[in-house]
Order: sequence, then structure tokens, then C-alpha cells
Amino acid sequence: MSEEKEKNSEVLLEKVREIEAVKPIDKIEDKENTAQILNEKRDLSAPMSDAEARKLMGKHSRRSFLFIGAAAIAGYLGYRYLPLPEKEEVFKRAFKFNEDVSQLAFENTDLAPEFSPELASARANGDIGLTGEFDAQAWRLQVVGSANQTGETLLTLDDIKSLPRIEMTTELKCIEGWSIICNWTGARFSDFAAKFAAPPNTKYVSLVTPDGGYYVGWDMPSILHPQTLLAYEMNGSPLTAIHGAPLRLATATKYGIKQIKRIGRIEFTNERPADYWAERGYDWYSGH
Repeated sequence: MSEEKEKNSEVLLEKVREIEAVKPIDKIEDKENTAQILNEKRDLSAPMSDAEARKLMGKHSRRSFLFIGAAAIAGYLGYRYLPLPEKEEVFKRAFKFNEDVSQLAFENTDLAPEFSPELASARANGDIGLTGEFDAQAWRLQVVGSANQTGETLLTLDDIKSLPRIEMTTELKCIEGWSIICNWTGARFSDFAAKFAAPPNTKYVSLVTPDGGYYVGWDMPSILHPQTLLAYEMNGSPLTAIHGAPLRLATATKYGIKQIKRIGRIEFTNERPADYWAERGYDWYSGH
């Protein structure tokens, strides 16, 4: 509860106590209630018997139920028989509205709760982009679009580990509805972007697995959040293959579908990047 709400509650309690001190509440004339105490506007019906009151309440309840039911059916039928392009447009507008609201509320200084590392656990979920042959020793991270480079830069895991080492224990939330607490160790993406020169005013970042099978797009403000890491350890140990070795994204700001495993390529861009699940009808922004 905010400090202002607490003060308002204290004022209300003190006012009620003052009235009770003068006259017991059960003896106040005309059965005064909080509406009268606070001088709130009321519109009372004429006196009626209990039977009449029950009849009137039942009438209003049935009317509300029928109205809500009819509205729900009309909405369902309207959507059911919309042509596919119009349906897609409805979802796009809803996603855009959600994204606009999320971005307005987003603050880089707002941090998600952190937990004790003893509470951390693991769950394997999703292997798109992780299948097939993969040589971890030969892995290199391609960085494209940095301000001080032409073409691409190839980095090793040691280059990532040379950045300040950050550890956090946060909640990983899946868009399917489940969540777990995980302990992550890695480098803040903001430190990576500063070291390897993300161009000024860049709007987006594209991240892709080495085989190109999985790819995500991020808005720059979200990926620069201090709780967004290029992680190389999970729960105190190096990442395993199923959890994205040798390098993955870990964050407290977006759902798991954005936390790409086995990153092979990072590109700074001003074009909104392709996103695997957004192309399949999910929210591109996917913040929570």
C-alpha cells in the first residue's frame, strides 16, 4: 500500500472512531453508515418489504446475466465469422496496444525481485535451434552493426567473460503459464553493448542461433535493462547444451520465448527484427 493510501486510511479510521466515541454505531439515528459518515451521495428507494427487495434484486441479476451473456455470444460470433485477415488485424492491434502501454510503464531503474540462490532450480523446455551437430570449441559469436567496425566481429566466450561478472537469481516466466527461480551468471548486455560499440540511438537488437533455426528481436531499452544478461552459467555451473551452452540470454523483463539459447549472432539494427514466435502469432514484445 502506498504512503498516500495509508494516510487516507488512517484519516478514515480516526473519523469513524470520533463518531463511535460520541454515540455507539448501532444507536446512530437512521442507521448511519460509511456513506453518511463521509457525506457521499446516495439515492435510496422507497421503503419496501424483504420480499419486494428480493424480487427487485433477482430482476436486476437476471437482466445483468442476460445482457452479459448476449454480449459474450455476440462477441464470439463476431470474431468466429471474421475473415482471417481481419482476425489477424485484431490481434496485431491488441499486441500493439499492449506494447505501447508496456513501454510507457517501463523504467530501466525498476528491478524485478531477486531471491536466494538456494531456491534456484532448472527445467528444460524448448530445443528449437539446439538440434543437430554443434562444436562448442569452434563456437564464435558474430557481432554485426557495431559502430566502430565494418562488417562483423567474431568473439570467443573468453571475450564475454572479460566483461564484469554479474550474478542474479530471478524468476524465469514461461508464456505457457509456469515459472521457476534460476540463478544466472554472465555479463550485462548493457556492458556488452558499451564494450563492442552499439551505434548511438539504435532501436533494436536481433539475436539468432548458429544454425539460424531460432531468432528473436528485442527493443533496445529492454535489452539494456540491468537484469538482462548474456549468461554462461546457470545455478552455479556452466550452461548445458539443453539450456543453451555456451551462451544464452537471461532476463527478468520478458517471457522465456525471448531468452534465446545458444546465441550465434547479434546484430544492432534500426529495422524491427524478425522473431520466431511473433511470426507464429505471439506478441513480438512479450514483456511481463
